[in-house]
Amino acid sequence: MPVVLTNIKRADPEATAQLGKYGVATVHEAMGRVGLMHQRLKPIYKGPVISGTAVTCTLPPGDNWMIHVAIEQCQPGDILVAAPIAEAHSGYFGDLLGTLCKARGLRGLIIDAGCRDIDDLAEIGFPVWSRSVCAHGTVKETLGDVNLPVSCGDTLVNPGDVIVADSDGVVVVPRRKAAEVAAAAQAREEKEARIRVRYQQKELGLDMNNMRPTLEQKGLTYMDQADFEGE
Repeated sequence: MPVVLTNIKRADPEATAQLGKYGVATVHEAMGRVGLMHQRLKPIYKGPVISGTAVTCTLPPGDNWMIHVAIEQCQPGDILVAAPIAEAHSGYFGDLLGTLCKARGLRGLIIDAGCRDIDDLAEIGFPVWSRSVCAHGTVKETLGDVNLPVSCGDTLVNPGDVIVADSDGVVVVPRRKAAEVAAAAQAREEKEARIRVRYQQKELGLDMNNMRPTLEQKGLTYMDQADFEGE
């Protein structure tokens, strides 16, 4: 039975906003290198960095009806996560739906299927991460679910989870771990800032991280080119 869950629990807004400041790579690392969506999902235009809470929906092949249903359940600050129930590349989403989503305060769309009108979406400033770009249209005939767990980009997304997306991809932070991961991401960001200063001073990572003994233990050998060539 197709179902729409209303009044979902969402991750803490402060933690959600904080995670967006650090970006996908830092959040992914801070979370133990998990939660990253498949790299087939790409931003339709360069530049946007977003974070928000997930509203999820499933999509039958070639049918975008449930996107319309899901938008009603979205609040300002949400990100719509749309997952087809089978591989699909039709243009499920375009500039008209982008206009509606932006007007209702959505931060963006993550869709493991096709998107179209990408120049228009870039012009109005509504970011989308999609599997493909395709002008082929869709119908409105078959029901799906809204705000149930979905697999998008080969990654589990529960409604209310935090989505962070930028040019590096998309990462999912479980709702209950948002504050914990935000703190870990901040710590990593501070550590990287210290490393960056030392790199700017030309200090080698080999020495900063005491890599040389382990390299030697594993058998790495340094040789002068003349000796290597037998001159």
